[in-house]
Amino acid sequence: IFFAENAMLAAYSMYLIGIIVAITVAYVMNKNTKTKEANSLLIELPEYKSPNARTITIYVWEKIKEYLTKAGTTIFAASVVIWFILNFGADGMVSDMSESFGAAIGKAISPVLRPAGLDMWQVVVALISGIAAKEVVVSSFGILFGIGDISSVEGMAGLSQLLAGIGFGALNAYALMVFCLLYIPCAATIGVVQREMRSWKWTVFTVIFQLGVAWLVSTLVYQIGSLFI
Repeated sequence: IFFAENAMLAAYSMYLIGIIVAITVAYVMNKNTKTKEANSLLIELPEYKSPNARTITIYVWEKIKEYLTKAGTTIFAASVVIWFILNFGADGMVSDMSESFGAAIGKAISPVLRPAGLDMWQVVVALISGIAAKEVVVSSFGILFGIGDISSVEGMAGLSQLLAGIGFGALNAYALMVFCLLYIPCAATIGVVQREMRSWKWTVFTVIFQLGVAWLVSTLVYQIGSLFI
C-alpha cells in the first residue's frame, strides 16, 4: 500500500532491525545479569538413533496436548477479552466500534504512541487485537474502516485513502511495522513463556520489556525519518 516498488526492501529491513535489536538486547541483558562466578554447563548428548514413528507420534501428541491445555487457555482468554472490548461499550453491545471500550482504551493510550507517529485510536485498537495473533492487525484495519475484503486491490486502495485521510502515511506505516515486529508476541507465546518460566513475574516483565523496546525503536525510526521526509 505504502512502499510500492520498495516493498521488498521494507520487508528485508524488518529482518535486519530484528537481528540488530536481538543482538543489542542480548548484549545488554548479559552485561546486567552476569554473575561474578562463571557457571559451567555440561550437557550429555544422547546416542543418535533412527527416528521411530511410534515414539515421534507419542512425543508430538504430548506436545500438542500440553499446548492446548496450557497455551490454548491463554489464547482463548485473550481472544474473549479482545472480542468483548471491541464489541461492547458503556451502553452494551455496539455496532460502531468507535463507541466500544476498545476505542476508549485506544484514545487513552494513543498519546503515549504519539512520538512513534501511531497516535490514532484505530492503530491502537489494531495493535490490541494483535495480542491474539499479530496477523490480525491488518484485518482489524479492514473492520475498523469498514472495508470488506482487505486483501483485494480495491480494498487496499480504499484503506490507503482512508488512512491518508487521518494523516497516516508511509513513515507512520513503517513505524507501525517496526512496532509490530518488536512488541509483545501473540497470546500463545505469552502462555508458553509463563509455562516455561513458571513465574508470572518474569512473564509480565517480558511483556513490559518488549513493549518498551518496541516503543523506543519505533519512536527512533519515526523521529529520525521525520527529519528527512
